[in-house]
Amino acid sequence: MTASAAKQVKTTTGHALPILSLAVGTFGIGTGEFAMMGLLPDVARSMDASIPQCGNIVSAYAMGVVVGAPIISLASARMSRKQALILLTLWFAVTNILGTLAHSVGALEFWRFLAGLPHGTLFGGSALTAASLVAEGRRGKAVGHVFAGLTVANVVGAPLASLMGEYLSWRVAYLLVGAIALIAAFMIWRFIPRDDPRPGHSLLGELRAFGRKQIWYVLGVVMLGTGGMFCVYTYVSAALLHVTHVPLWSIPLFQALWGVGMVVGAYVGASAIDRNPLGATIGAFFWNVVTLSLFAFALPHLWSVTIIIFLLGGTIALGPAMQMRLMVVAGDAQTMAASMNHAAFNLANALGAWVGAFVLASGFGYAATGWAGGGIAVMGLLLFLLSIRGEPRLKSQADPAVRFH
Repeated sequence: MTASAAKQVKTTTGHALPILSLAVGTFGIGTGEFAMMGLLPDVARSMDASIPQCGNIVSAYAMGVVVGAPIISLASARMSRKQALILLTLWFAVTNILGTLAHSVGALEFWRFLAGLPHGTLFGGSALTAASLVAEGRRGKAVGHVFAGLTVANVVGAPLASLMGEYLSWRVAYLLVGAIALIAAFMIWRFIPRDDPRPGHSLLGELRAFGRKQIWYVLGVVMLGTGGMFCVYTYVSAALLHVTHVPLWSIPLFQALWGVGMVVGAYVGASAIDRNPLGATIGAFFWNVVTLSLFAFALPHLWSVTIIIFLLGGTIALGPAMQMRLMVVAGDAQTMAASMNHAAFNLANALGAWVGAFVLASGFGYAATGWAGGGIAVMGLLLFLLSIRGEPRLKSQADPAVRFH
């Protein structure tokens, strides 16, 4: 971003509308990603397929994120960030809209894979843009506001999509996702200040991200740190139905409650990062371990599991912390590193779901997913502590506001 454009945003018009534009984009992405989990029954009915057959539709999107993050980061490395954000948001909109025309599981898997390709670069680019719009010492909060779009998607977007699937059609729900993305593209065009293309930006510099130990550490921490949350989240609806014995109609309310916890966790975590990055990150890990472990005790009782589900939403606070950590260690590979953060997040989704399935298949029951999730979070904390042990101050790369020492 040019210095004059950045100054204009910071001093004249403020940064609220630009960051809101980015948050609307992440809201659309989050709704599109998480809505499918609640829409699978309707998809299965419309395509005369079983739910297990349709489960690969969710995996197809996750694989699109993992594949697209490095490839699209390289392809867009020399573009202006504003131009890249607009094009990728339009891509997300079009692929979600065209996916509603699919009449077979295979065709929908194809469109979900394409829709997932820009996910990592969109999230990473949005975080980097938000951080560049504000003064030092406020960047953690700015990144947290961008992440808020994802968390609000779990409060409003995904439950609304589930209701639309139940009373209308999953196709209508994904037309809505496409419309949200189109609105976000317009807002980015209108409110994000113009920045210059980066023809001199080194593609080799972006590729060097894969040769930096600290970046691999952070990606591993993201996968383990948030994998524990997905170990519980993937099966929480079934756990509430079969162990707590809540009525079916209440499941969207519990989903929304988890989402409210995510909103609060993202805000509190982002604010703490600006004050004490290392303490906030370690605190987020301890929060994960404790709340996931308490889930095992709380599940049989309605009052206690209601409280724990809200608290479990706060485990998302680790997301902004790791995004800021990547900005510290990435050097001149910012785009690649920020994009790969969300690839790691989707790998965490797969890891948590797999571990939870193993626990259930072994006969330990739904409550044990909390213990397993807490164990995964402990491994993430140990890996994080290992990554910062003896690490020199990153004087040339780190913003003083986001140093971890």
